Amino acid sequence: MKTVPPPHSHPSKPAYVLPAGSCDAHVHVYGPVARFPYAADRAYDPPEAPIERLQALHRLLGVERAVIVQATVHGTDNGAMLDAISRAPARYRGVALVAPDVSDQELRRLHAGGVRGLRYNFMPHLGKSADPEEVRAMAARIAPLGWHIQVHVTAAHLPAIRGFLESLPVPFVIDHMGRPMVEDGLDQPALACLLDVLGHERAWVKISGPERISALLSRQARPYADAVPFVQRILQAAPGRVVWGTDWPHPNVREVPDDGKLVDLLPSYTDDAAVLESILVANPSRLYWYD
Repeated sequence: MKTVPPPHSHPSKPAYVLPAGSCDAHVHVYGPVARFPYAADRAYDPPEAPIERLQALHRLLGVERAVIVQATVHGTDNGAMLDAISRAPARYRGVALVAPDVSDQELRRLHAGGVRGLRYNFMPHLGKSADPEEVRAMAARIAPLGWHIQVHVTAAHLPAIRGFLESLPVPFVIDHMGRPMVEDGLDQPALACLLDVLGHERAWVKISGPERISALLSRQARPYADAVPFVQRILQAAPGRVVWGTDWPHPNVREVPDDGKLVDLLPSYTDDAAVLESILVANPSRLYWYD
């Protein structure tokens, strides 16, 4: 089983001061394993990354709210995520993983615990891709709750599931910009497809993971600065349906980033302070704190 490294041991304090109410809309928690064991069929083996360590990071960064996305290492046992949300229910929300036969009672319990969406994997290296018909059936069940569907998919694979996504009766959120690799250029078909999909009124995207798409990684004057033009294109396409996240503790990345440096990329994405505030405050409020 693949072992992944821990998060950055000494993240820097960012120079950019986040606006009040800023939300880190994509983080995970792992363990503690003694209370929340990892799933036996997990695709990778991470070191523990409990809520206390995430809270310490957010104090350093100036983050006030967060969306805790259920990690595949915990499977459909959402206990660690729900426990993390319970530490500050007004400031935390969650995105869960569930089995196709999950009961309506369990969905209501997850909603009461702060869950506002379900995540589905279309990345073969993390296991079998989701069944679109199962996702469609689940979307109909969660629509009355106001939830959304979050998809982990590359932009290159997006054309294959685009019609299915656009047919869903709920918003859909694309993880990590759909990973259009910088080395393939701004004119690549994958990015063009992503931008086209963002024209759909229910399509959202997370501008997380610049370290996942960068060609030069941290070997730049500003780490991952080569990803900036890609984010700028995304913001031009749908500024009102973009949220930002660190992706802490950074599972399955080519190098573990300094989260302070990720925050310091934010003002390079746009010089419009109102757009930045929307990405960090207003947009996540609409998607996760609508009720």
